[in-house]
Amino acid sequence: MDVSHLIQTFAVYALPVLFAITLHEAAHGYVARHFGDMTAFAQGRVSLNPVRHIDPVGTILVPLVILLLSGGRFLFGWAKPVPVNYSALRQPKRDMMWVAAAGPLSNLAMALGWAVLLRLALLLPANFFSAPMAEMATAGILVNLVFMFLNLLPILPLDGGRITASLLPSRMAWQYSKLEPWGLPILLILLVTNLLGVVLNPLIDLSSSLIRAFVLL
Repeated sequence: MDVSHLIQTFAVYALPVLFAITLHEAAHGYVARHFGDMTAFAQGRVSLNPVRHIDPVGTILVPLVILLLSGGRFLFGWAKPVPVNYSALRQPKRDMMWVAAAGPLSNLAMALGWAVLLRLALLLPANFFSAPMAEMATAGILVNLVFMFLNLLPILPLDGGRITASLLPSRMAWQYSKLEPWGLPILLILLVTNLLGVVLNPLIDLSSSLIRAFVLL
């Protein structure tokens, strides 16, 4: 990949990646506060300011490197995790499900927001402003769909794992939670073997097609 293409890719994906990851974390903190846990709020993490959530490696370096190495087909990254005090929630088992679900739901909302921006860009006359806006909006849709479906995988410590644990009977949830230390190695194996792409790509492609159909109405 030449330098000019590298710079162009960075410029197009930087903001969508930044907001997809950081607002995902902010959503966790906001919903945790709603259900009684003030931990994230006390630490200033219930904020739309991306700076409060950025992990230089996980939020910026890793996603862009993976994006470039995969030719724009895959993303993986993380922000500073929002602290959640399980015992501070009013109904911990039930409320944790909603705290976990808030992240993927925020990505869905952002994907739809980028779709509206794409619609606007396509309605504007083609020029030096509307063309980059359309590219960034397209990237924003893709980035948020990737993060949404990735985080919904039923693997701890991903949000899908937290949701699964909340839905299981208490004893089974306790046994399931023991798998959390293996979560990252499992994800890395799935990524390296491309099994992650086999699982996620059809979901991402279908969702992207539906959103594009909405944009072109």
